[in-house]
Amino acid sequence: MSQNDIRYLTPINIDIKKSKYCRFKKSGIKFIDYKDPDYLLKLINEQGKILPRRITGTSAKYQKRVNQAVKRARHLAILPFVGDMLK
Repeated sequence: MSQNDIRYLTPINIDIKKSKYCRFKKSGIKFIDYKDPDYLLKLINEQGKILPRRITGTSAKYQKRVNQAVKRARHLAILPFVGDMLK
């Protein structure tokens, strides 16, 4: 066998990743309402932390608005600062 003939016991996994998109741009949302806790729960994880852009695919403009809305909701006690298994 030459060096160019490489054989694997298991097939090589080729990851096909879905392209990320900004859900706010796609659906045309201009304003993120801080008084809607059900929608804001989609943007935070189980511990109550805000999900980053690299996970959600949100654009920078809307990520700033998400951060502001979540922080306002926390301040008004609509969302908890720290959650133990929110979802």
